[in-house]
Amino acid sequence: MASNIFCYFNDILIILKAEVSAPANAEEANRPDYVLNKYDYFGYGTNSSVHQVNVVALSKLTCFILPNQYGHLLQPKTIWNAEETPEHSLLEQILHLEPLEVDIFRGFTLPEAPTFRQVFGGQFIGQALAAASKTVDCLKMVHSLHAIFLVAGDNNIPIIYQVHRARDGSSFATRKVEAKQKGLVVFTLIASFQKEEVGFEHQAAIMPDVPPPEQLLNLEEIRERRLTDPRFPSQYRNLAAKKKFIPWPIEMRFCEGSASQHKPSLNYWFRARGKLSDDQALHRCVVAYASDLLFSGVSLNPHREKGLKTYCLSLDHSIWFHKPVKADEWMLYVIESPSAHGGRGFVTGRMFNRQGELIMSLTQEALIRREKPRGPNPRPKL
Repeated sequence: MASNIFCYFNDILIILKAEVSAPANAEEANRPDYVLNKYDYFGYGTNSSVHQVNVVALSKLTCFILPNQYGHLLQPKTIWNAEETPEHSLLEQILHLEPLEVDIFRGFTLPEAPTFRQVFGGQFIGQALAAASKTVDCLKMVHSLHAIFLVAGDNNIPIIYQVHRARDGSSFATRKVEAKQKGLVVFTLIASFQKEEVGFEHQAAIMPDVPPPEQLLNLEEIRERRLTDPRFPSQYRNLAAKKKFIPWPIEMRFCEGSASQHKPSLNYWFRARGKLSDDQALHRCVVAYASDLLFSGVSLNPHREKGLKTYCLSLDHSIWFHKPVKADEWMLYVIESPSAHGGRGFVTGRMFNRQGELIMSLTQEALIRREKPRGPNPRPKL
């Protein structure tokens, strides 16, 4: 695999396409800033920080010469620089990862983020994709990912993401990511990245005819109406008012009313709250995060009844990206559940932009069970 080797020589920045072999000066090999492994990246330096290493050219050695004062132009504003942005959305904070070692990152469940009984599946997907994206050159964008949920994650402890570089080609790159807690792999993701190219195009999928988002209520407005609607029992309204309400970092507007809640389908508009950094890798991670919201639950719609309590857990999740994504602009999420059987619900999804272009296709299978009533003498957990 090629690395970009940055060397400064007489105020000239030279970029070499080569592999790191070993530190040139053995006496300084133990210094942290000179300890380099094969395929390590240097990052960005200054005139006073020059890394001298042995390199092996992968092909005919080519150099790009740029005056040093323009070197900052080579530093992209990406999701892994989110902490340097004065104002960034909550989603950028959720997806931000702390680098620990080469290809090893640490993620957190923020107090301000929406929490469930376990780590939100979309958080696993978005953070793992962010970790994989950090190890791929900026010309390649994720075009597909396939995730498997192994063990419910703990919201109260960090998540370690280990990236494995499965393949690096001229057009495609493949990454496998393992998410670990307490030394146990709880989630895995395989993502494929592709360099942009021109090819055949067609689109058979048609966006449904639904009201525009400006004519629909968001979740906060729906909640306020329910709290004041006399048709709901006062006991329900009082309990709902006492519950702490934390707005999701994704704004959602449903296209259908409550009358359609028993159909095995759901359409809603969504977008990230706030303005996101102009980075396509970030926007794809954000949409991957949002894709798990209310997705598998659609497979339960035909079976909902008064007093029904269920247990749901995502099993696997796949996404195909067809076109560039703008996660802070409205997109329509079209979800259908063609089947539920054997304690598993299956759903498919399509995402369209406002121009009717198909941006993404998705599938997911989830465990859906009736919640078993607890007896008078519950069994111990150990």
